[in-house]
Amino acid sequence: MASQAKNPKVAGVLLAAGGGRRLGGRPKALLEHRGRPLVEHALRALRNGGCGPLHVVLGAAADEVRARADLAGSAVTVNPGWEEGMGSSLRLGLAALTGTGTDAALVLLVDQPGIGAEAVARVRGAYRSRTSLVAASYDGERGHPVLFGADRWAGIAATAVGDQGARAYLREHRDAITLVECSDVAEAYDIDTAQDLSHLE
Repeated sequence: MASQAKNPKVAGVLLAAGGGRRLGGRPKALLEHRGRPLVEHALRALRNGGCGPLHVVLGAAADEVRARADLAGSAVTVNPGWEEGMGSSLRLGLAALTGTGTDAALVLLVDQPGIGAEAVARVRGAYRSRTSLVAASYDGERGHPVLFGADRWAGIAATAVGDQGARAYLREHRDAITLVECSDVAEAYDIDTAQDLSHLE
């Protein structure tokens, strides 16, 4: 087991199903940043941060995202119930990893382009066992990405409803979370409203 802790298999799970309701229905995965869709930037952050295999959960405009974005090297799951919120996408992402021998899932959101490979690598580096719970923090506030050891997936899936994602589970297991400060290497803003688009280059 010792080798497993040294070189764990940490999958990257990218939640990219959102329809951008407050952005006039523009799918977040396809918002442009530095000339490429956000989904590509997020996948690169996971890959360069040491995660693999990579899984993307699409939803809104999934066919268009596949046509316009380079998702090479990642497995794609389409969430037919994406409008239910992030919880259903998280459940699908974790379900896709079940039985793959993966030790942990590192979850990143597509609408946080200020979070790159450095933050991913730090959170991944805090993995200790299949019961690990790790989250990036920004000036002491918990944020993304978040790492879930495989032994916790069933519990997370059971509580991931609506737009909550893993929030309820993380609240309940607050004392078990390892926080990794990332404010020196990443910015945790979301692209949710028209005003937020100013963050995109």
